Amino acid sequence: MYKYFFSVKVNKFLAMPKLFLIKIKKAYICAIITTNMFSLSEENYLKSIYHLESISGKGTSTNAIAKKLETKPSSVTDMIKKLADKQVLVYKKYQGVTLTNSGMKAATNIVRKHRLWEVFLVEKLNFSWDEVHDVAEQLEHIKSPKLINELDAFLGFPKKDPHGDPIPDKEGKFQKIEKQLLSTLDEKQSGICVGVCDSSSEFLKYLDNNNISLGKKIEVLSKEPFDGSLTILINTKKITISKKISNNIYIQS
Repeated sequence: MYKYFFSVKVNKFLAMPKLFLIKIKKAYICAIITTNMFSLSEENYLKSIYHLESISGKGTSTNAIAKKLETKPSSVTDMIKKLADKQVLVYKKYQGVTLTNSGMKAATNIVRKHRLWEVFLVEKLNFSWDEVHDVAEQLEHIKSPKLINELDAFLGFPKKDPHGDPIPDKEGKFQKIEKQLLSTLDEKQSGICVGVCDSSSEFLKYLDNNNISLGKKIEVLSKEPFDGSLTILINTKKITISKKISNNIYIQS
């Protein structure tokens, strides 16, 4: 994982200011020799529970976690016991899993690292927004608070990642973005695209192919009652999108 970090788009990476590169290398060395309280797998569980909990607003079932991580419920049960022993989550029968304050702090930090790396890859290494997720999934596990704080400062303390999601600060706080799904708009209503639900490469490529991106104004020209599909106007281009697509695009009116 770490070798990949220093090999990806090396020429552009080395063209950055030397002072920042020195700081990255020092922090990288510290990250290798420092033992963190969470394994890579445990961090993935914490982040997944965080995302599921933020959507539902309540406890998360083991089946939901297993589905998100594409693993067996029995494996989830074993991991929940480990994380409960570390006091980062609580499991209650029939209510599911909820993160404790320390668990929420740890999960938010992982999310922060992931989204900062996505910004770095897009702004400094010219990755497209459909390429960054998988790379950031690897980089988010580098265990160096100093590196992440320096990265945050180097990027100018960004508030949103390339997909429009808010980036927590080092205290775990972030600006809430008022938004609604494109599918909730009625005919003749419009808004600015501010984010996406689905950050898969396939979905983002679909948006690129149809000239849909953050900051673009989208106007609903018509709405099909039968299947919820929309005919929309972007700039001067008319296209028809399915309800599945409009359910994955966030709009700010």
